[in-house]
Amino acid sequence: MKAMMLQFKESDIRFWSDKYDALQNQKGREKEKSLHNFRTDIRQSGFMTKEQLKVIADWKAPRSASHVEKNSADFVKEITAWSLSAKEERSKIEVLTLLNGILWPSASVILHFFHQDPYPILDWRALNSLGIKNQKQTNQYSFSFWVMYVEFCREVAQHNSVDMRTLDKALWQFSKSKGVQ
Repeated sequence: MKAMMLQFKESDIRFWSDKYDALQNQKGREKEKSLHNFRTDIRQSGFMTKEQLKVIADWKAPRSASHVEKNSADFVKEITAWSLSAKEERSKIEVLTLLNGILWPSASVILHFFHQDPYPILDWRALNSLGIKNQKQTNQYSFSFWVMYVEFCREVAQHNSVDMRTLDKALWQFSKSKGVQ
């Protein structure tokens, strides 16, 4: 696999993140705000509810979010509790894919917003902004790829004194603004 490399100047991270915020529509703002509103409750309880999971799935992958309904409330609680308390990186991400309607990208959203450690969102637009093309198929993801992506994003965020959400928005917006389809 080709090495990851930021496709814009690191000094432009805040610019692209701010542009993301400026261009987001009202519905998008409201959906993202609901995710932020869940943060304290989920971090304190150590798990998420089925209702919270449905909101997360709808934010990341609206077309497949209905599959979340197939999970029992107890299963959602157990799996998310395992993920959010796991010590092993592989457990943190892969256990979430046991949930119906949650593939690697949606699992990364859960870690991004609700885990204590910083995690990027696995998204083909963000990957495109790192020079990784043709990653729209979620079956192409693996744990080794995930770890490489997380480490790269953590290094970039730390080097530029930005949080992971700022970097994530910048990566997504750069690709969107360049008209990548």
